Amino acid sequence: VAIFGADKMPRLFPKMSMSEVDEKVRLIAEKVYASALKEEDTKDAMALFTVPEDCPIGLHEDRERALQKELAEQHSQESAKKKKNFMLKRSHSMSLSVSTDWALSLVSPLLSPTIPEPCQPEIFPDFQRVTISGDYCAGITVEDYEQAAKSLLTALFIREKYSRLAYHRFPRTTAKFLHNARDEEWREEDEILPDIWPYPHEGEDPYSMEGIPEDLNYMLQMKDGIVHVYDNAEALKQEQPHSLPYPDLETFAIDLSHVLAMIADGPTKTYCHRRLNFLASKFYLHEMLNEMAELKELKSVPHRDFYNVRKVGSIPIHLVDTHIHAAACMNQKHLLKFIKTTYQTEADRVVLEKGCQKITLKEVFNNLNMDPYDLTVDSLDVHAGRQTFHRFDKFNSKYNPVGASELREIYLKSDNYIKGEYFARLVKEVAAELEESKYQHAEPRLSIYGRSTSEWESLATWFIQHKVHSPNMRWMIQVPRIYDIFRSKKLVPHFAKMLENIFLPLFEATVNPQKHKAIHIFLKYVTGFDSVDDESKHSDHMFSYKSPKPESWTTDDNPPYTYYLFYMYANIMVLNNLRKERGLNTFQFRPHCGEAGSITHLVSAFLTADNISHGLNLKKSPVLQYLYYLAQVPIAMSPLSNNSLFLQYSKNPLREFLHKGLYIQTTNKITRNSVLQSGLSHQEKKHFIGSNYLQDGPEGNDIRRTNVAQIRMAYRHETLCNELSFLVDAVKTESG
Repeated sequence: VAIFGADKMPRLFPKMSMSEVDEKVRLIAEKVYASALKEEDTKDAMALFTVPEDCPIGLHEDRERALQKELAEQHSQESAKKKKNFMLKRSHSMSLSVSTDWALSLVSPLLSPTIPEPCQPEIFPDFQRVTISGDYCAGITVEDYEQAAKSLLTALFIREKYSRLAYHRFPRTTAKFLHNARDEEWREEDEILPDIWPYPHEGEDPYSMEGIPEDLNYMLQMKDGIVHVYDNAEALKQEQPHSLPYPDLETFAIDLSHVLAMIADGPTKTYCHRRLNFLASKFYLHEMLNEMAELKELKSVPHRDFYNVRKVGSIPIHLVDTHIHAAACMNQKHLLKFIKTTYQTEADRVVLEKGCQKITLKEVFNNLNMDPYDLTVDSLDVHAGRQTFHRFDKFNSKYNPVGASELREIYLKSDNYIKGEYFARLVKEVAAELEESKYQHAEPRLSIYGRSTSEWESLATWFIQHKVHSPNMRWMIQVPRIYDIFRSKKLVPHFAKMLENIFLPLFEATVNPQKHKAIHIFLKYVTGFDSVDDESKHSDHMFSYKSPKPESWTTDDNPPYTYYLFYMYANIMVLNNLRKERGLNTFQFRPHCGEAGSITHLVSAFLTADNISHGLNLKKSPVLQYLYYLAQVPIAMSPLSNNSLFLQYSKNPLREFLHKGLYIQTTNKITRNSVLQSGLSHQEKKHFIGSNYLQDGPEGNDIRRTNVAQIRMAYRHETLCNELSFLVDAVKTESG
């Protein structure tokens, strides 16, 4: 996997051919996909990648087979030699833990070149550590351990490649271990990070049209579902695109196959399952041994508690769900009060147009046979409950106040007869509450559907005209996966047209910002893209390198989830590289993923997403869950939303994920992570959570700002280093 320095733009997407792929890997990957596609519930098919919730991995026969392998291994001189080498390396690693220096070398001697200066006790705390001595490979053969380590490292290399190409974040700790596995030195200057602009300073006009970059007049063309950039008309004619990394479907399918094959691999599943169980047990012991010490740390911090540390994505009362849709950013009481107020003061205002008929607000309510005075929170009926469970259609209908689409059109849309004024006023009232609370920030999602290229201009105009900007808000763009609806209504001829409507205006505003000033200004406050819709919807198409190009996708059927994610990622990646070249802000890809449907969705997101929302289905695959842990992929979980739609609150895996150390963690750690994974700029993150926040472990934690115990930070960091060192030690021992 190629590594690019920060001073050298990642200009090429390393391409591969399907002929280079191991036939066994390809067949296993196809089998996993086919099982998911057919929704087979037989033992053989599901055993490929799922783990029953109420029983340990494997059946009695599998355990007997594993025992026989281990007994045979004991008589193998080669295996005995390998195990001896592993144990020597690990004993050397663990002996370093008695040193007073807290460093990455605590868990592995392989990282000794990166040992920091001797650490201050107050920054690197002493606490009761849980260590395991003896044969750490017990229960798994050396060959299986090697195979699992190689597979996991390969998957991490693949994610690192896709993250760097798209200017997504990749954790420093994991990057250091991967560099070491390749006998390379990790350098801070080589780190790739999102480029997000800070909020305007006080007194600056956030909507100013001054200082907009000059137009480049590049030529743009959608080719194979990806916008290509050409320096001029001649370059377009010669098909010589501007030097940017243009992904191709075949390479993505190959990389995807490697991870898909992993989740069906028995030894890798066993290894990951055992490590995850160990992580959960280790945290239980850590909490039992160090709970009082952590509490003592927190109590010694003046001023800070849960309510006055920075939080992103929370609603204005307290931290509940960690992502927000703009049309639901207000609570139901707020919406009800706003509806009554507008009726009392603007009843005769024309708010709707049907055909040639203009309709006032009073007439709207008369046609609905209701008096706003009689409305209550209950009759407004915008609260999801048990009646929406496993009914995404009913869940979506809750966006219609009193079940009336007319009221949604008037109050919750940015593009309507009143130019989205009521919606803007509602959002600004929520923003005012956030600003008053000081410590809470939000990233509401606004929709771009892909029906036409004019959507972007309309949304940007709404944002500027109504002055919606707030220092406590950044904006996400959500793209619903509803091509099938547009195609059935003859709104688009093929899937490529939908992609063009979504992304071409962004490229045009990047290349020629003077001609698209409103979009250019709006994009300064957009932090990323989301892919949304019902994940449980079935697709009859099995994604592969043979999948038709978007221009050839002309059927009324919706493309599968992975197909959507690849083409969204591909266009965002090219766009980010172009914007970075122009000195403009970049975007993150943060899709809804793993809420329902196949776990193959989570494989696709592992490659393409900066972070994901939901991730419930990680509990079904120990390999994916462990990979998301090793790569520290941020997960925005929403237990209350899930409780109304897909998973009862009592069964939500949030607590389980927290204990194992996935990138969610506990209480104030959640609030710190919400800032880290948000679209806030580097400058704002330094101000909110500490100037060293990019450093991992306690060195990157300013307890005075985050109220997160240094002991907990040290425990999490050391544990992650320990898990990564297992993988690198296996590769190093073999190569040595």
